[in-house]
Amino acid sequence: MKHHSHARVTLGGKLSAVLVAAGSSVGLGNIWRFPYVAGDNGGGAFLAIYILCVLLLGLPLMLAEFTVGRASHRNAVGAFRALDSRWSFLGYNGVLAAFLILGFYLVVSGWTAGYMVRSLTGELARLSSAAEYEALFAEFIRDPWRPLVYTGLIALATHSVIALGVRKGIERSAKVLMPLLFVVLIALSVHSLLLPGGGEGLRFFFRPDFSQVTPSTVLVALGQAFFSLSISIGTMVTYASYFKPDTDLRHTALNVTILDTLVAVLAGVVIFPAVFSVGIAPSSGPSLVFITLPGIFNGMPLSMVWSSVFFLLLIVAALTSTISLHEVVTAYLHEEWHLSRRAAAWTTTLSTGALGAVASLSMGVLGGWTICGLNIFDSLDYLTANIMLPVGGLLTCLFVGWRLDRQVLRAQLTNDGTLPFRIYRLFLVLLRYFCPVILLLVFLDNLGVF
Repeated sequence: MKHHSHARVTLGGKLSAVLVAAGSSVGLGNIWRFPYVAGDNGGGAFLAIYILCVLLLGLPLMLAEFTVGRASHRNAVGAFRALDSRWSFLGYNGVLAAFLILGFYLVVSGWTAGYMVRSLTGELARLSSAAEYEALFAEFIRDPWRPLVYTGLIALATHSVIALGVRKGIERSAKVLMPLLFVVLIALSVHSLLLPGGGEGLRFFFRPDFSQVTPSTVLVALGQAFFSLSISIGTMVTYASYFKPDTDLRHTALNVTILDTLVAVLAGVVIFPAVFSVGIAPSSGPSLVFITLPGIFNGMPLSMVWSSVFFLLLIVAALTSTISLHEVVTAYLHEEWHLSRRAAAWTTTLSTGALGAVASLSMGVLGGWTICGLNIFDSLDYLTANIMLPVGGLLTCLFVGWRLDRQVLRAQLTNDGTLPFRIYRLFLVLLRYFCPVILLLVFLDNLGVF
């Protein structure tokens, strides 16, 4: 096992650790995926189950990844190799998943940038019916060159942060983007709460109706909790490798989880009152963000302002995620292939940009290229979300729960030398038995076994 000692950059302080890791976990999944998944699964009851899932599944897994990252001070592949060389394949799964996700995530991020430009120029405000918004979105994503331009712009924006390095790039951007995200979310929430009929949306979102709950609701909530926290794509391992020795992993993981959940809840507060005030069902997927909401903003005073602010929020959320995904691949190339940081960053940007271009074109011109009946964009989404992430999460639980040296685990989880035995035992039980079983169920559900 070759160890090369290298002085490794660390993040500034405890706040930086929380903001950077929260930036990684907060993304479009919280803002557009969470509200429509909650809408499809009964609102308040789903929210309650989701919070429970985050605590029982998300927290232990995040702690497990933090442990691997900080104990090794290496990139995702190097981390698992340093701790147990037979498990380095888990690091490769994370790096590959990050690479593939970034391929289609850049495209969706590009859509949000394209829509922000359309808000600012007043193009969205000139449309009136849902059918027009639908036609606009369909025409936009099929357009061969416009989405490509925006995908390229997001890729370059991400690159410019990564190229500056961990302290000057990632840490500084998190300190600006995360507070900005909360300011915009809170402004939009207040605006939504003041809408006529908005109270109905809040009742739907916060008043649990457990009669709506089915076993599949629970699995969907588990899947969303798992997604939302960006686990199993190497980001938490990579970021934790930059944590200082005195960073309290338990507090950091708890704070990240709270911030991440808060963003999802605030997104619900923005979206449900708005949707209910005009009497439409909180619909699914991208259509909620690109078709339904622009129509709703349009009926409001200052519609251009609110829809521009909303798409700005999406761009900020997208960037905090593209930065973390990019860093996973860049750190791997820099440390394992011994490329300079600059060369590693460019290699990542150009290769994920090329994948993004193919994913974008697969919505239109390259629609004929399919894998198992799915276009390239959808197949990247399916492969990572339904297969690579749950399998990666499952194996991470088994590795940290059963294989990792107990001394290493305890040393990472204790800061001042104390760790209440009950907490440690609960953590181990969740990691060894509960989380693997749950992830196995999520995985089988994704494959349509149930």
